[in-house]
Amino acid sequence: MGDNQTIHGLDYLKNLSLIDIAFFFVYVLVIFAIKWTALFILKRVYHSDRTKHSFIPIMEAILNWLSFYGSILLFIFYFSKEKWLFTPIYRVKGIDVSLFLILVAFMLITFANRMVKLFNAHIMPLAYKRFHVDAGSGYTINRLIYYTVMMIAVMVSFAIVGFNWKAIAVAFSTLGIGVGFGLRNVAANFISGLIILFEKPLEVGEVIEVDGQTGVVTKIKLRSTSLRMYKEGTLIIPNQYLIENMIKNMADEKLYTNITVSVAYGTDTRIVEGLLQETANRGIEGEKGVLSDLPPSIRLTDIQESTLIFSIEIPVANTETKEKLEDKLRHLIVSAFYKNNIQPANVPNGSDKGNIGE
Repeated sequence: MGDNQTIHGLDYLKNLSLIDIAFFFVYVLVIFAIKWTALFILKRVYHSDRTKHSFIPIMEAILNWLSFYGSILLFIFYFSKEKWLFTPIYRVKGIDVSLFLILVAFMLITFANRMVKLFNAHIMPLAYKRFHVDAGSGYTINRLIYYTVMMIAVMVSFAIVGFNWKAIAVAFSTLGIGVGFGLRNVAANFISGLIILFEKPLEVGEVIEVDGQTGVVTKIKLRSTSLRMYKEGTLIIPNQYLIENMIKNMADEKLYTNITVSVAYGTDTRIVEGLLQETANRGIEGEKGVLSDLPPSIRLTDIQESTLIFSIEIPVANTETKEKLEDKLRHLIVSAFYKNNIQPANVPNGSDKGNIGE
């Protein structure tokens, strides 16, 4: 028989009393009933809006922790005298792996996951504020802390259930062979994620343009980056694509509503300019997201054989305002041109040049 053996330790479960199982589930229900009651009382006592957004979520998380780990600890202590809990069910390299060791390893991983998230959410922001760390750098540090802690927790858990360092090294070497043949894209995305986190060509909260689509970066993970679009939901982009393709980062760039209007050659340019200025002023009235530091810019940008081309530029705060305002201005311009008998440029050779709002 080799080093890895299956041991029929779970045969002891045949002697497990149904009464013991029933009482155990009753105790678990009591634990959750206490949690639900405590949470109900807290919501009744602390009912202000400020408390609901700060204290109540924290207490709810703590109660969830206590009920979850309390149930596991209850299981261990309640059946502590049962042989099947500590009887080996598997042997790895001479180490007997029991259900008890598996539960301990599981608790260690889940506890490390919860603690590092709590640490990053409540402790690290204080340090970032103290040392003036920007949001993008803070996000990168949080990701590195999380992956480091979880890697340590998983390796310690492996050691608890009998996987020694040599076995882990063999496992990773086997994984490396798999990466070379079937997981090349996953590995490439992983490495690209590290490059993005360290070099920071883009950061959480920045506005970027990918293949003509604009959105806000919400998450940067080791495999992919999440981009919140203004209309189409969330776009998940593999990190390798962001590294290998040209991405426009608009973090330091002002966003403008930009409309191009073509009118027939010979039209009085001052009249057109005045109408467009009046239309732009009417369009921005009552619109949120329009930046007031710069007025609308009306310019005659080009003179062609039969066409005069004007442009309207208005600084805005986000893409949603840009698209909404552009649509509104097109309608207003069409109405103003119709009332003042302003003719659009002739459309040459069936092209769409000369349309309002190119």
